Amino acid sequence: MKKKELEILLQKVPSFDSPIPHLEQYHTSANIAADIIFTAHQLGDIDNRIILDLGCGTGIFSIGAFLTGAKKVIGIDIDTNIIDIARKYAEKNNFKVIYKVQDVKDVEIKCDTVIMNPPFGAQKGNKNADRKFIEKGFEVATVLYSLHLTKTVPFIKKLITSLRGNINYSKNYIFPIKWTFNFHKKRTSNFNVTLLRIETSI
Repeated sequence: MKKKELEILLQKVPSFDSPIPHLEQYHTSANIAADIIFTAHQLGDIDNRIILDLGCGTGIFSIGAFLTGAKKVIGIDIDTNIIDIARKYAEKNNFKVIYKVQDVKDVEIKCDTVIMNPPFGAQKGNKNADRKFIEKGFEVATVLYSLHLTKTVPFIKKLITSLRGNINYSKNYIFPIKWTFNFHKKRTSNFNVTLLRIETSI
């Protein structure tokens, strides 16, 4: 499958209908998701692998992984409503993805690759929210693909070093967030984000 074909398919994945502010539920655009999935596939981290999508939202990464040859795909999110949307969309389209409602800290599923866009920790009281996603990834997988605000990458790198992990690939994106909540001031705000490919010590 070509990257553009994957992007077209991922454009059909539903967005959030009632996003929750403190969970920072922002839809990853299809072009960014397709590029991340395509990169992971090219590097040998998806085909015939067990994939875990932590904080999966409506499933754009998990569906992308299924479409590019993953052996098994599991999406985890704490929001029951979001998992219901993801599950119904996957069932309707015969995408064989398992979706579960669970807090990331309680996940014990072992996998080959974690692909995730964790909360950026931008909301008040939600600082360092992405830390627990990284730490959980180190517990369950050998490879992580994780998206972070570029300005926080130096801190993420320190965390990864402390966990004895290794970053061997990174790529920058402009991440658009459309007006979603009353405290947003612009129709669309663009954020500099960075994808990290991390090898754990498992």
